[in-house]
Amino acid sequence: MMKKLSLYLCLFLSWTLLLVSCSKDSDPVTPNPEPEPEPPVSTLKFPGKEMRAAWVATVWELDWPGIRGEAAQKQKYIEQLNKLKELKFNAVVFQVKGMGDAFYNSPYEPWSAAISGTRGVDPGYDVLKFLIDETHARGMEFHAWINPYRISTRASSATAFPALHASIDASWVKDYETIRIYNPAVPEVRQRLNDIVKDLITKFNVDGIHFDDYFYPEGQNHNDDAEYTKYGAGYSSKENFRRGNVDKAIEGVYNTIKATKPAVVFSVSPAPNKDNNYNVLFADIAKWTSSGWVDIVMPQLYQEIGNQYNPFERNLATWVQFRGQAKVVVGHAAYKFGDPAMGAAFQSPDELQRQFNLTRNNDRVFGSVMYSMKSIMTNKVAITDKIKELYAKDVLMPFFGREVAAKPTTPTNVKITGSEITWTAATNNTRSAVYYFSSKTATGELVGVTTENKMQISKSGFYCVTGLNVDNLESKESELLQK
Repeated sequence: MMKKLSLYLCLFLSWTLLLVSCSKDSDPVTPNPEPEPEPPVSTLKFPGKEMRAAWVATVWELDWPGIRGEAAQKQKYIEQLNKLKELKFNAVVFQVKGMGDAFYNSPYEPWSAAISGTRGVDPGYDVLKFLIDETHARGMEFHAWINPYRISTRASSATAFPALHASIDASWVKDYETIRIYNPAVPEVRQRLNDIVKDLITKFNVDGIHFDDYFYPEGQNHNDDAEYTKYGAGYSSKENFRRGNVDKAIEGVYNTIKATKPAVVFSVSPAPNKDNNYNVLFADIAKWTSSGWVDIVMPQLYQEIGNQYNPFERNLATWVQFRGQAKVVVGHAAYKFGDPAMGAAFQSPDELQRQFNLTRNNDRVFGSVMYSMKSIMTNKVAITDKIKELYAKDVLMPFFGREVAAKPTTPTNVKITGSEITWTAATNNTRSAVYYFSSKTATGELVGVTTENKMQISKSGFYCVTGLNVDNLESKESELLQK
């Protein structure tokens, strides 16, 4: 056996030498260029990034405005924003289309009754521009929340639905006992939804478009034999047909955003149970995330840890597993705290602490969103105090969408003079972030974000500066200086 191995080894070496000698006579091969070195990995420990958002519901005036008059409405929103800023939130998810209506002058849907008290009546001021400007003025993002299908509701069939907007064809609409919706099966409805989104993101400087969990209405007889006959070729069942209709709507909106204003982030907040979304609402969230049609998935994990039927921890694990190409931001039920009907777990803010212990220990979770604004303002069972504790230090918003702008550049000429740090920022940086470190081995703190080239500092220790661009990408840090 050893002799055979020796023979084989000799033959192999001879063949190798022959190949090498032949290669010397062949045309020279240009070697692959050396790869560019990666930027050095920082040895500093930077704080994590989180989205910290609040849902502001306007349907039935749940959170805003709930009051008439331009001055009073503006004052109420300013008070809400100031509270969020105090609590170190960095985003608002504001409902601008909840009932087939609009919080702005739209060619497709009437003015919301929530503003003036009467559907279709112009309130006399640019509501959405005001909301966005005030939000951005506080360094917070504004994500426009849209209900894609709902047009109106009623108590029973004994009450008529409100008249349709003049631009809506009655054949696009489907009526149920208590709700009227745009019919998801109709191609013109999907085009209408794309048109609404394109109009909105073209006219207004929103940071995101957000859909809630209302797709096909739950617990209804959809009575869609006619639609299935007309549009269902290629589908093996009506259930798959319905899912396909919603798939097309989501993909279409994603493509509209990408083609019109790709910096805008697209998010969806599904109901907590993945199977319920799939089988009842006909929303195949996992397909959307795996296909890259959704940038952020915000599951509404409104049940407590250990819930008998829908436990927070199980649903969290499911959505992390099926996140696809999307980032996970967890929705928390702030509204349940202090409500005796919601059970023992929600009578103490400790439940929210336990939920955050799970989400912050999961590196696939990129933040939280609270439902809703009213609960943050009322502070039942000290839930707002708990949020203040959980959000004790400022953080940056993570990168969620597409890289549209030029990459940010590390600030230069960083100097500390007395209680001021200054620097030179590149033109492709829209903002700068200043960090403080008590020592070179301690985890840093975000001192603040600014559009200027200076910031006041107070504590003794170490400081550095980074650049941020419009996509929320961050440059490598500057030289670390000691104060």
